[in-house]
This record gives sequence, C-alpha cells and structure tokens, in this order.
Amino acid sequence: MPVIDVAPPGGTTASAPTLLHLSGDIDIHTTTPLRQRLLNALASSTSLLVLDLSQVTFCGAGGLSVLVDVQSRARRQGISLALTGVPPRVIRLLHITGLTQRFPTVD
Repeated sequence: MPVIDVAPPGGTTASAPTLLHLSGDIDIHTTTPLRQRLLNALASSTSLLVLDLSQVTFCGAGGLSVLVDVQSRARRQGISLALTGVPPRVIRLLHITGLTQRFPTVD
C-alpha cells in the first residue's frame, strides 16, 4: 500500500499547500485505501493539494482513475491538484492516456 505523509504536520494555513508524499505501487490492491486517504486529506486541504509521486514505483489504470477522481472532487471544492516528483514511467503513462495536460506539475 502506498505510504502517505501529510505536510505540513499539525494542519495547514490558508496560504500553505497540502503536500502528500506517496510511495510504492498504486495498483488494483491499493487504489481503494489510497482513494479514501486522499479524500480525507482533501477534506482538510487548502487551495492547493500537491501529490509527490517521486517514490511511486508503479501506477496502473486504477491509480490513474484515483487521480482523476480526486482531482474532480478537488475542483468542485475550489481546490487545485498538482503533481510533483513524477517519475518518467508515470509521465509516460499520463502522456499515453492524454492526461498530461490535466495534471499540472510543480517543482
């Protein structure tokens, strides 16, 4: 299951982005708990939710579905979702599926 660390610890301010560090495989076995954890984080997010994927070793179609779903829910709440540390294999997957432009990246 992907590990998620939320920063900044102890909550966020209105101007600070919420940063989530994901790691491991995002596949059929991990998508359900991952979706719930991301939605829980979204509930306490500021105007920007950033997902750090630098430690993600695999992302399948189910993982993309989670990202699209969480981004849609974030938009409805007025929250932007961005990615950082996206590994080349995930960038390729986003490109192949036409989702590259849907997910902005930050450094």
